Amino acid sequence: MALTAAMGSGIAGLRAFMDALNVVGNNVANVNTYGYKAGRVTFSESIYSTQSAGSASTDVTGGTNPSQIGYGSSVGTIDLDMGTQALESTGMTTDVAIQGDGFFLLGDKNGVGVDSLDRLMFSRVGNFKIDDDGYLTDGKGNIVYGFVSTTDNATPGADKDPTISTVLVPIRLPLAADGQNNTELGEAIYPGQNGATNVDPTPGNNNVNADGNCIEYENLKIDDNGKVSCTNKMTGDIVTIGYIALGTVTNPAGLTHTDGPYYQATDSAGEISISTPKSSVTGPMNNDANDAAGNQPPNLLANSGTGVKSGFLEQSGTDLAQEFANMIIYQRGYQANTRIVTVTDTMLEELINMKR
Repeated sequence: MALTAAMGSGIAGLRAFMDALNVVGNNVANVNTYGYKAGRVTFSESIYSTQSAGSASTDVTGGTNPSQIGYGSSVGTIDLDMGTQALESTGMTTDVAIQGDGFFLLGDKNGVGVDSLDRLMFSRVGNFKIDDDGYLTDGKGNIVYGFVSTTDNATPGADKDPTISTVLVPIRLPLAADGQNNTELGEAIYPGQNGATNVDPTPGNNNVNADGNCIEYENLKIDDNGKVSCTNKMTGDIVTIGYIALGTVTNPAGLTHTDGPYYQATDSAGEISISTPKSSVTGPMNNDANDAAGNQPPNLLANSGTGVKSGFLEQSGTDLAQEFANMIIYQRGYQANTRIVTVTDTMLEELINMKR
């Protein structure tokens, strides 16, 4: 019945505008959420019922166009605006905001390989700190990934000229020497060239404390090149801990939003590339060397002009003026579709009352 089709279209419109209003509500609720990426709704037409098919013209008659009745609208897509937003100064030297494309990489302490990068979480919120076990973490305790120092030799009190591993690992403070075998008590001991984030804590091995304590630090900071550094409280040395990593994907809007500020790189996101801010660390990733034929390794760190800004966090992507305008549009659309339903109901009532 044609009238039930009209009512179905109205109901479909109500559902679509309600979903759109839900997106607006979420955007407005996150107007002050750091790193939030606003959603945008697009509508699409629903299915059609063909009343009569079109036909081609003949030598005698002209052609006819098809006659079709639509069944309302639906939400076509809900996209995320992944563009860089304005930055807000926080004054915290461990807060960093990404200036350009890319995401911070977060995970657990177990590490990942080049074939399992999609296990990592992607985030634009760089509120970092050192936890009680020496790991660099975000505000929710997830471990920040990057590239750590393997050697760091310089005179006490001078800025170090470190050797940075190109193995992607959880970032952690160096461990502290026990003062034996020509080491200074509390001196930083760095992991081996294999990129491990720990060294053997057994007394006499690698000259570290038996409990594997990290160095005592102060003046922790992250600079605009992503370098994480601090001062060793025991020795006064300036220690380069490592460099934070950035991840990019072919299709940022294809990332799947999981919980809070985190995204997962599912198939729709495309290929993952790893770099550091302003390409501060270069080389083959995870010790991939040239093969027997001398071919380049497939996992070179990507060149990146993207930088980070220390002491800032990225503001929310919600545009309140646009959201309020959308709210009015969706409200009126919802209201118009309720009229379709009520008018259709009135017409059905008249039809039923024809025979009394």
